[in-house]
Amino acid sequence: MKTVETRKELRPGQRDALLGVLKSRFEKNMRRHKNIDWDKVSARLEANGAKLWSLSEMERTGGEPDVIGCVRKTGEFVFVDCSAESPSGRTGYCYDREALDSRKEFKPKNTVVDVATAMGVELLTEEEYRELQKLGEFDTKSSSWVKTPADFRKLGGALFCDCRFGRVFVYHNGAQSYYSGRAFRGSLRV
Repeated sequence: MKTVETRKELRPGQRDALLGVLKSRFEKNMRRHKNIDWDKVSARLEANGAKLWSLSEMERTGGEPDVIGCVRKTGEFVFVDCSAESPSGRTGYCYDREALDSRKEFKPKNTVVDVATAMGVELLTEEEYRELQKLGEFDTKSSSWVKTPADFRKLGGALFCDCRFGRVFVYHNGAQSYYSGRAFRGSLRV
């Protein structure tokens, strides 16, 4: 029986390469994080290997994570997937385990809730998605699942968003649906 590696830490070379990618993206997109100092971000990242691993998963799946803010009370930096389109390595998932289990045939390979949990990230809420869109236009050709309120989910639906014609749209779909052009965006506090 083949064992699956569950180690959630990066080797030194992987860590250095990821920090280089994150720093380069940070420097190219200063409008996303005005008044935030990379050295402070880097220090927090280097002190938290599990969070750095989560960022590597965001990067590996096409999310292009970048800092978009700082939580004043805690000093945490907020990273969000900033890829132009919904991350390509996370498409084809239905919303959650209940939705997956409800499908009789043509089941997707996983769920956005399970994958986000495994990555150690949170799904963006509708409000967070709207805030991200203030930093640029994202999902102009794709869409992204967002965290669905429990009362809505109980009715069988799930929410997703996109940006068309310079405007953010919020839609609903059956939680069991999945599409090749819809993934999810995650956030991570470090």
